[in-house]
Amino acid sequence: MKLYKILIASLLLSTSGVVAQNASNPWKISVGLTVPSISDDIVTRGSTVSSNDLSGSIGAPSLMLYRRIFGGLSIGGQLSLGKIKNDASGGKDFDFYSTHAGLKYGFSTDNSFSPYLKAGVYGTTSLKDGTDSFSKYTDYSNFGAVGFDLALGENFGAFAEFQFAKINENPEVSYSLISLGVSYGFGSGDSDKDGVSDKKDKCPDVPGLKEFEGCPDTDGDGIQDGEDDCPEEAGSVENNGCPDSDGDGVVDKDDECPNTAGVAELSGCPDSDGDGIKDSDDECPDQAGTEATNGCPDSDGDGVADKDDECPNEAGTNNGCPEVKEEVLNALNTAGINILFPADGYTLMGSKVMSAVEQVKEILMANPNGVVLIQGHASEDGGSEYNMSLSRKRAESVKSKLIELGIDSSRLEVEAYGETQPKGDNTTSVGRANSRRVEFKGKN
Repeated sequence: MKLYKILIASLLLSTSGVVAQNASNPWKISVGLTVPSISDDIVTRGSTVSSNDLSGSIGAPSLMLYRRIFGGLSIGGQLSLGKIKNDASGGKDFDFYSTHAGLKYGFSTDNSFSPYLKAGVYGTTSLKDGTDSFSKYTDYSNFGAVGFDLALGENFGAFAEFQFAKINENPEVSYSLISLGVSYGFGSGDSDKDGVSDKKDKCPDVPGLKEFEGCPDTDGDGIQDGEDDCPEEAGSVENNGCPDSDGDGVVDKDDECPNTAGVAELSGCPDSDGDGIKDSDDECPDQAGTEATNGCPDSDGDGVADKDDECPNEAGTNNGCPEVKEEVLNALNTAGINILFPADGYTLMGSKVMSAVEQVKEILMANPNGVVLIQGHASEDGGSEYNMSLSRKRAESVKSKLIELGIDSSRLEVEAYGETQPKGDNTTSVGRANSRRVEFKGKN
């Protein structure tokens, strides 16, 4: 037994891992040395050889070939040759021959150490001496074995095995085999070392996952990289593997506003008022507007947003207001030349003045577009501040009267000029009288 222990110890010290019989190497061929041992007396043809006189010696070869079926299960067979020494006086040595077919089950085939079990029932075993006095080829024999595989490299490895079997008749004896040797795994390689054989690996040069036939899933979102539009960011199947942080249906890589839910038409940005202009570009994000007015409403459609339109309900060009034609202004000022005020007054007085105001009203009624400025003036009598206030009251007096006569108040505005624009020579009573007036202008 010392010889066996030395062989096993040497083998263990010289190896470091397993050449597993797995999907990467479904075929394994093993070649080694065999040491057979008979455990029963050999009785046949009236002669007996005591088991005490028999000892095994190293023989060669031991040849095994197994093919993985699935998991750790393999099927195959083996051939073993050896010699049984007969130490009895005048005894002859026996040649040993054995063939078996069986099943092998390996444990931890993907790890660095893989023990295994073997069993079989079909095979032949023969013992022969030089005179052929003991010889029998059995119809069948049964065996069991335990062993382990170790690695010497990517495909090469080593094995050690103990097998116990029985010759069923002539002679009916039990025997054991110790086999040691090297093995070579082949079949389908695994270039990327991901546990999926190259034969089945759709991505043989990149380590991947078995569930994706060897292809990788870098972000771990359950979508293999080849089908993942965002292979380095975890996403959902409906978004082809891309994330959608705000859940608006626009993936982050295409979303200009990834943290705020928006609409696809605006690259994922919100449009609160639904006018087709994203809020960040919309000057009126809570009011539907037009692109021409930067998202703000334009009620009269004149291109001036309501917020900037001084006449939001009338289409115009001057700050959104309609232009008052020059001929209309001329007519207003022709009629208004008779709207004059007393030296210290702002009340409309006299039939001539009232008639002039009536004419102004008729002209405005006939020309309903545009805003008219009523400008109040004063003569140089009194102080300048007083005259500025007085001129405003005169303009407001005319405005009030026109509104009373039916003119829309939105069409009338007042301005005060005091004594800054006298009409005629204010050193004369006629000049001063003519300066106490109103004039009409269009709003620019």
